[in-house]
Amino acid sequence: MKLLKGVSLVEIILVMGLMAILLPALLTGLVASRAGQPQTQQRAAAVGLLRENVEALRVVRERNWPGFAVNGTYHLVPQSGTWYLAAGAETLGDFTRSLAIADVYRDAEGLIVTTGGNLDPSTKKINHSVSWSTPLPSSLTEESYLTRYLDNLLYTQTTQADFEAGILTGTAVTNTAGGEVILGAGGYGDWCNPELTLPSLDLPKSGIANAVTAFAGRAFAGTGNNASGESFVNISVSDTNPPQPAILGTFSNYKTNDVFGEANYGYIATDTNSKEVIIIDFSANPYTEVGFFNTPFATADATSIFVSGNRGYVTAGYFLYIFDLSSKSGSRPLLGFNLLLGLGTSVVVKGNYAYVSISNSPIEMQIIDITNPWSIFQTGYADVNGQDGKRIFVNDSSTRGYLVTGASDSKREFFVLDISSKSGARPTLGSYESGGMNPKNLSVVSGNKAIIVGTGAEEYQVLDITDETHPLRCGGLNLDVGVNGIASVLETDGDAYSYIITGDVSSEFKIIEGGPGGRYASSGTFESSIFDPGYQTAFNRVTFTTALPNQTDLNFQIAAADTVGGTCLGADYVYVGPDGTSATFYTAAAALPLSDDGNGFENPARCLRYKGYFSTQDSGSTPVLYDLSVNYSP
Repeated sequence: MKLLKGVSLVEIILVMGLMAILLPALLTGLVASRAGQPQTQQRAAAVGLLRENVEALRVVRERNWPGFAVNGTYHLVPQSGTWYLAAGAETLGDFTRSLAIADVYRDAEGLIVTTGGNLDPSTKKINHSVSWSTPLPSSLTEESYLTRYLDNLLYTQTTQADFEAGILTGTAVTNTAGGEVILGAGGYGDWCNPELTLPSLDLPKSGIANAVTAFAGRAFAGTGNNASGESFVNISVSDTNPPQPAILGTFSNYKTNDVFGEANYGYIATDTNSKEVIIIDFSANPYTEVGFFNTPFATADATSIFVSGNRGYVTAGYFLYIFDLSSKSGSRPLLGFNLLLGLGTSVVVKGNYAYVSISNSPIEMQIIDITNPWSIFQTGYADVNGQDGKRIFVNDSSTRGYLVTGASDSKREFFVLDISSKSGARPTLGSYESGGMNPKNLSVVSGNKAIIVGTGAEEYQVLDITDETHPLRCGGLNLDVGVNGIASVLETDGDAYSYIITGDVSSEFKIIEGGPGGRYASSGTFESSIFDPGYQTAFNRVTFTTALPNQTDLNFQIAAADTVGGTCLGADYVYVGPDGTSATFYTAAAALPLSDDGNGFENPARCLRYKGYFSTQDSGSTPVLYDLSVNYSP
């Protein structure tokens, strides 16, 4: 009997224990099930209130950043069709709604950080909150960031006057496209506005002038396109303003196809079968023939001549020949030759390569390795899908070739070739339609300009090749008499000229001034004038428009500073790149770093300047700055 009573007591204790565990859960479930639908309805209403808060705050931000960007706890009040901030939270029936505005800090890379960093005055952190107490105490929150952008302002420099207010060191301001900064200035003219206002020269006899080559102070012309002209004319050009041309001496007896000149000797490419190249000595007047070269294979006229060091290079028929010039006297021996893929029309030698324009062939240009003159061979070529190649020009760095071809109604006549590699098919980077002119020659001059000359239509055309993929005409002259040759020179004082040979029988030799003259310095800087908006502000982002021809470079640094004595004139301008140090540069549009430590670069700040660093590895090309803009927050 006692045993049975004990069992009953254990059962009672077990039942009570189970009830203590299960009853709270059952009661909670019962309450939750009874409150579930009302709670869901409350949450849905709270979501709507939260979204309204988020969108309404954007309206406040967009209308008035200074009024919005004040730290604190607020609620939104509708008034006159828009929204305004009011202090504190608000009660909407069962709900309490508020938003808290706080500062944002960023590190040197512009990333938002919770500790340390620099204050970003153009960004605010927002914590939205909606809470309710029935049927169950609950809340919804959302964190977001708002930035100032709609009322930002833009500081831009783009005109000639803007740039001329800065500090130019090895740079210059031009006005080809409304105002721009380039490397190295010189000369008085403008390539894109050529004029025939300088002295010209009537070459002796009545022959048709057909060839010209030059260096500073000297020009050499061939007027032997028929038997009535001088074969070779040596011309001095004074380094004065204006330059004065004068004949130093002449040489006759041969029909001239091309000329080349040095200080003491001249060279004529002729149609004389036994003497395709004639060497002239300038040491005595009248000039005398002292040597010659006879092409050994085909009886073809010499079409072009080039001299480099103690070697001569001549094209005749389908051959490129190299001959010895260690002595100028007598018959000069052959060193090597190459059978071309077409008729050679011109040759230019740079370093270990000869560049030959070709006619009567599917290709228009060949690159020949001349390292060993006894074994020369083709390494590269260009097929520009044009007419016959007429003339080739190669830049100083041998990375670009410029080719003119015969006129065509369906094909272009000027081509920019990438010859940075000497092997294989060389690509065409850009081309230009000459508009009916039949090109005969070309030159590439300072200021990223090319000049093509010929007969028919506009015979002297100037091209802007800053964007080498899209050469554009920027000027020209219609001479009617035709232009048969061109050479460009740079004088020691920086003046730049083109010398042209025309069909004008009374003044065949003409001078056209260009600018900016000079071969560009390898580097230079431009430091802008000071920008002072009149108040402390956040400078946000820099953008710029530049042109970077082959082998040129241009990058920037920004300096922002606090005033000294209330003015920007004595401010400490420390130039930095995107990471806030002087070791980096802006090469593309990017955000400006933030720093408010009171030293060096400061942002927010009141005073701003920028500095451009210009450089080139090709003395005939320059980078160009067209405009620079900085976005800032008032």
